[in-house]
Amino acid sequence: MEGTVQVAVAAAAFVGTHFLLSHPLRAPLVARLGAGGFLGVYSLVAFATLIWVALAYRAAPIQPLLWPVGDGLWAIVTVVMLLASILLMGSLIRNPALPGPPAAAKAVPEARGVFAITRHPMMWAFALWALCHIAVFPDPSNIVVAAAILILALVGAAMQDRKKEALDPDFWRAWEAKTSYWPFAAIAAGRAKLGGFGMHALAGGVVIWLAATWAHLPLAGWAAGIWRWT
Repeated sequence: MEGTVQVAVAAAAFVGTHFLLSHPLRAPLVARLGAGGFLGVYSLVAFATLIWVALAYRAAPIQPLLWPVGDGLWAIVTVVMLLASILLMGSLIRNPALPGPPAAAKAVPEARGVFAITRHPMMWAFALWALCHIAVFPDPSNIVVAAAILILALVGAAMQDRKKEALDPDFWRAWEAKTSYWPFAAIAAGRAKLGGFGMHALAGGVVIWLAATWAHLPLAGWAAGIWRWT
């Protein structure tokens, strides 16, 4: 378990420094270093801790899996990863959370496509990726790394809401009223309707899903997704 402990320490450093630099330390560091200087420090710390995680994970021996993984679980994960891929690709266009013109200068849009599912489609794509990798590869070190990504995505999404509410309360609270943090909650509550997916989300999601699952064989040594049955 020593290898898993090393992975856990590295993962904690990666996640912890990200949250510290993104929130409580951001303003004082920007004031002292300027925006460019802060970005340099942030990038250096993020890169260094990520490399630490990768090296620790690579050095950790694979241990006995914590539960059996059969074709049924693989089938569920394959479908969930398609949803994650659609969420990721759909988040790249018309996402109010991404850098762009001041939100106050824009009208609050209707929640369509992936944003009807959740206002944080990119973060939930990463979270679903993490959950899927935990499900089909329950090695302790892998669980630690995937859990770190899961925490970074979902806690980061909640903290993003708080930051956006403070920066532009009128726009973001109106956007929150039309959307949901939890997937499909706004649809279930009648605040949004499922539909309006662009081809960048659907076709792009399918392409990245096929490519990423295919890449498991040459990169990881085992087949994933539909390639397990082809």
